[in-house]
Amino acid sequence: MLSNKWSLLSTFVLAALKPVSAAIAPTGCVTFDSSWNLLAFGFNGKDYNAGTQDTWGSGTATDITKSGRPPFNAANTTCYLSQFNNAVYVLNADNSDSSSVFVYDVVGAAWSTQKVTKGQFDPSNFAAILDHDTNVFYAYSNAVIYSLDLGDVKGTASGSAIPWNDVQSPDLASHADNSAVATPGANTAGYQPVVALAQNHIHFLGVPTLQNGEAKIFVIHFSYMQPAPQSYGTPAFPNAHGKAVSFFQPEGKGVQTEFAFIPDDGSATYVVNVVSNSTKGLAGPPKGDPLATYSASTTALVQLSSEGKVSYLAYDPASTTSGGTWASISKLPTATFSTSSGTTSGSSNGTSTASSPGSSQSGKSNPNNGASGSQNSGAARVDVSVVVGMAAAAAMALIGATV
Repeated sequence: MLSNKWSLLSTFVLAALKPVSAAIAPTGCVTFDSSWNLLAFGFNGKDYNAGTQDTWGSGTATDITKSGRPPFNAANTTCYLSQFNNAVYVLNADNSDSSSVFVYDVVGAAWSTQKVTKGQFDPSNFAAILDHDTNVFYAYSNAVIYSLDLGDVKGTASGSAIPWNDVQSPDLASHADNSAVATPGANTAGYQPVVALAQNHIHFLGVPTLQNGEAKIFVIHFSYMQPAPQSYGTPAFPNAHGKAVSFFQPEGKGVQTEFAFIPDDGSATYVVNVVSNSTKGLAGPPKGDPLATYSASTTALVQLSSEGKVSYLAYDPASTTSGGTWASISKLPTATFSTSSGTTSGSSNGTSTASSPGSSQSGKSNPNNGASGSQNSGAARVDVSVVVGMAAAAAMALIGATV
């Protein structure tokens, strides 16, 4: 009888120690071309053109897979539209070459690889935007802002490597007014970046000590971090980790002036207008997915979930004020993402930047009544000793019940 009890206990402990599959952020990505066709890269070894928004509900996407493409086998792949050049730049698409930028020329349907000198820039830990007018990447990595000038790249890689340049160690502290003297690196400890581009400014969201509805602003053309945070009214988006993406303007209408922010809990979608300093509260995505990535055109916000599904929220900047309904994009297949560590089709806590958040805030919010969240320190993880202890306790309780 005793041997049976210990056998039962061993079974519980061994089951607790069994590896658990962890989801990864998408190794593929979605973005648009300059004609607002939705492009999907790294979907089960293929790339697709799903056409314009009015066609997403039916039909089949066009296969645009070409030689020279990256393998799309690295977690946290991101892609960016260079609107003037009708080109797509892809970061983190090859786990054996994390520093290069992969360039897709939409008109020529051709790939090229831009070599990059990374210097102190860390391609495993960053969040980036591509400036609309200058074709320069700006990225926050390990408490430093870096830039990567692709002005000479346009739609085809250049012949020489381009360096990531150290711009500054920003002051992310919340100062009372803009006369404050900057302290390089202030309030950056532990910050996992959420960045959005609008009006040639980088908006830093989820910065510790900021209030709901506030952002720190970096003025690109002057390399200037505004000391005082900017408030964007109500409904106030939560000062939490999440994802942000800019809505483009039609060709000839200038730079982006609005961006969408989706908290990790997926409770709402907040659209921020930086001209009027106002915010709209729209419907959150179908499922809270901290690992999802996003892209936007002029009239749609698109989500690529960690489960490989693509959906969108229609948006008219002139008439959309609240609500909205997310719909599936049936033209695209469901993607199964894989890295050198295996495959995934699930969801977990994390970030679409190239690292898991050191801290996040969660809590459901009503987009029309402001929002608040509770701080949770550390990425989601399971402590083995806790699991073993729980399993052992459960086993002993069961053994005791059989005595």
